[in-house]
Formats: sequence, C-alpha cells, structure tokens
Amino acid sequence: MGKDLQRLIQDPNLLPSEKQDLLLRVAAEAAAMNMPCYLVGGFVRDLLLERPVNDFDIVVEGNAIRIGKALVKQYGGRLTTHEKFKTAIWKYSGEEYLDLITARSETYESPGELPTIQPSTIGEDLKRRDFPINAMAIRIGDTARLLDPLNGQNDLAAGLIRVLHPKSFIDDPTRIFRAIRYEGRYGFKIETGTLKLIDIESLAVLGKLSGERVRHELDLIMDEDAAPQMLTRASELGIFDALVPALPKLNTAYADSFGVLPPEEFKIPANRVLLGYLLWLTDSPVVLVESLAKRLDFTADLRDAAIAAIQLKSDLPVLAGAKPSIWTERLDGTPLISVYAGWLVSKEPALREYLTKWRHVRAATTGDDLKAMGIPAGPRYREILSRLRAARLDEEIKDANEELNLLKRFTSS
Repeated sequence: MGKDLQRLIQDPNLLPSEKQDLLLRVAAEAAAMNMPCYLVGGFVRDLLLERPVNDFDIVVEGNAIRIGKALVKQYGGRLTTHEKFKTAIWKYSGEEYLDLITARSETYESPGELPTIQPSTIGEDLKRRDFPINAMAIRIGDTARLLDPLNGQNDLAAGLIRVLHPKSFIDDPTRIFRAIRYEGRYGFKIETGTLKLIDIESLAVLGKLSGERVRHELDLIMDEDAAPQMLTRASELGIFDALVPALPKLNTAYADSFGVLPPEEFKIPANRVLLGYLLWLTDSPVVLVESLAKRLDFTADLRDAAIAAIQLKSDLPVLAGAKPSIWTERLDGTPLISVYAGWLVSKEPALREYLTKWRHVRAATTGDDLKAMGIPAGPRYREILSRLRAARLDEEIKDANEELNLLKRFTSS
C-alpha cells in the first residue's frame, strides 16, 4: 500500500494529538530501557485504511510491566498488573488508560479453550493473531516502521479476511465472529479457503463455547453500524444453529431501526447493544428466547427486556384503539427500551404518547390527602389514586377542582 506511516500517525484527524503525545512518552521510556515497543493489530489496520483511531495497545519485546512502572514513575497515574500474562494497564489520566502487553506466543491445549502463553518476540506475537490484516505492527520511535511478515497489506488492498492457518477457527472459534464483523464493517469478503473452514467441525467447537464468550461477541456485533447484515451473515453460516437450533433469522424489515437511538423527548437512556438484541429477537417465541438467555448467560435486564418486547408486540392488536388509561396500565412496568423497540417496529402512535406524555401523568391527590380526609390506609388508596390517574389520562377531568369533585364521588359511594 506504500503508506507514509509517520504522516498518518501525526495526522490529528486520524490520531488525536493527546494520543500522539502519549506515544512519544512510551517511546522515550522504551528507548531508555532498550525494550522495543510496537503498535499492533486493529490500530495498524485502521491507520492504513486511513480511518480515525483512538484506542491502541502497546506490545513490548521484553517486559511490559517494567515499562508500565517506569511510565508511572515518570508521569504518574496508577498501574494494574497481571504477572501471569506479563501485562499491565496504565491509568494515566481520569478514565484514560493504556494496555501494555508483553510479546508472546500461544499454544492451544484443547479446541476452543483459552491458550497457554509464553513471552516471545514480536514476530511470534504476530503469528498468533487471527488474520493477516490484524498481524501487522508499527515500531514506535523516531521513525515509524511497519512489520508485515504475513502480507496483511495485500489483504487490506484486496479487501480479504484470511486465517493464518487451517486450524485457526478450531483453536479459537470466536474468530468466526470477528471475520463476520470485519466483513460487514469494512465491506470486505471472507477469503474462499477461509470460508470453507467455517464447517461442521469448527461450528461444533463454537457450539461448546461458554455463554459469556459468545454473548461478548454478539455484544460487539450489536454495537456495529452494520449489525443487521452481520446477524444475517451469521445465520447464513450456521452460527446460530450451532448455538440454539431454530433461532429465527432477523426480520430485515427492522434493519433500518438498528442504531436509531431514542429521541431526547423520550428520555430513555441510549443503549444500542440492548436495542439490537430486542430488534433481533422481537419476532421469536418467548420459550426460544428463554432458552437462548440460558445458553448465552443473558443478564436479567436483557432477558426481561427481550421477553417484554415480544409480549408487547403480541398485545398491540388487542390494544388498538384503547383509551390512554388502558395503554398506560398495560405499559407501566414494561422496560422503557422494550416500549421503544415496540414503537420502532410498529410505529404505533400510542407507544410514542406513552413514552413522551402518558407515563408522566399523575393524580394531583396524594396518599396524605386521602389520610387527611379520614380514609383508612390500605389497598383502597391505590384503587382511588389509579382511578384518578385514569381520569386524567382519558381527559375526563382537566384540573385539580374537577379531580377533587371526582374524588368526593369516589369516597361517598
């Protein structure tokens, strides 16, 4: 590709100036300790594609923990170390941090298991990676120098995702998810030989992965702009059948709703990962989602929100034309993100009204008012206040005086 690496690294439109300064600090400490340091993986890939990069890891030939301690001594901050893996996390400013990783080799004792690692050289470190496009490194220092022993630049230019060896997906089947993500994110293609390796054997190993590992990969997909295309591709390749058979394909009619975060007026926290799951699963039977939730170790919030979205979609025909009070009674207690997902797929006006108005309506009367009127505390309080709220929602009363008159009728009957 013949890119001028120094120019790319110094371009503030690609790498923010404060991160450039951070690299200079690391390079200075590395030089003083005679430990070569490298930018690796996704940073190099995206830099060569001239896409903005903000986060990066540093791979150290030597001992990353020693580099981390030197950085803390020189510049302050806090260091978290992992002696077993010879890695460190330098928290250098507020929530800003930098991962420092000792160059290593990996061996897999069993398919799908986490690897055994040994300190090694940058060359061996690059060989352990998933695809050539992620197996490039830039040595940091006075002059940026690219290491590309596996011809990652060629695959970048051709738009290809290729494994490094035939057992790659057996060793780590989460690489299948990564291949799908890169294909969708960059508009690349999985190389023909690599595609053939997503077969019965590799999918069987994938099917044995822990729910937590698989869900993490799905979380990453849901956070991508091209999530719908990635989910469809995963389905085509048999990934979901390997996890939970009979899982429906994504309804492509919902594809444009992925990543459409709630308008400010809805006052719902933005969470496009959670929303992605709801749109993916909203046409599924509840029993299937319950099975998937167990298999993938869904959080309780994710499981409950997904089931609520399914049930709400099922109830919409019954609720059509109902009074605001009926809608509100049905929707109260439903996760707001589930209501929002329901609105995205149905465009039912009542759901928008609930999110923006109805859920905020309350009776002017309080429990203290009822107590002052001599009404004994108990379940009747809830009944009275609910009836008053319903009257407000259905515009049977307009103000506090009309509410008081209605209250008197309730309490005199």
